Amino acid sequence: MAAAETNGSAAHGETRPPRQVFFFDIDNCLYPKSAKVHDHMAALIDQYFVEHLSLLWDDAVRLHKEYYQNYGLAIEGLVRHHEIDPLEYNTKVDDALPLDDIIKPSSALKQLLADIDTSKVKMWLFTNAYINHAKRVIRLLEVEEFFGGVTFCDYGSIPLVCKPHPDMFHKAMKDAGIEKYEDCFFVDDSYSNCQAAQKLGWTAAHLVEEGVKVPRTPASKYQIQSLEELRTTFPQLFKSTTK
Repeated sequence: MAAAETNGSAAHGETRPPRQVFFFDIDNCLYPKSAKVHDHMAALIDQYFVEHLSLLWDDAVRLHKEYYQNYGLAIEGLVRHHEIDPLEYNTKVDDALPLDDIIKPSSALKQLLADIDTSKVKMWLFTNAYINHAKRVIRLLEVEEFFGGVTFCDYGSIPLVCKPHPDMFHKAMKDAGIEKYEDCFFVDDSYSNCQAAQKLGWTAAHLVEEGVKVPRTPASKYQIQSLEELRTTFPQLFKSTTK
């Protein structure tokens, strides 16, 4: 990824850093749900619950779902209630995913990202995954060059903080060097994450792919079916097509 730009006044003759930040979720956002990375991950998490908590499979699936719903990540529930080693968990789950066989570059994604006007907005990755997984996905998608940095769930820190907790959004703002909520744009496939972002004052677009059940109540002001719709949702962030 490109080096993150610094805040402050630009020197004479230099380009002034953009005053806004566009935060992109990674999983099931930069690549489609049809890649089924989440399904592979869910199976590995269920297996982890079975082996490390000595649970029957059905009980493991139930507890996994409960922790995901309550905390945003299964690992947070494991750390809170079972004192597991988060980094060892990462090797058994995220690092064990066969991503090289699943995730492929997308020319449409690359063009979309290239068309965003980085003189107006800084592009930043914002994920609940650990840094290893984030880097693997971005490398496989071949989009490292478009982003100034990444805010990730640090499995090595205590307490473990992830989206949708407000502290995670504040961490992302600090990492990206932005202070005002109204200067933050965000796209994520998670209902709870978009809901939390909007509550803080971010401008969020909830990605609900075609074929995915549309929520009864929108998570945020904007709801899109594909990343391409960002062009019309946030046209002010894209390069002008007029000559």
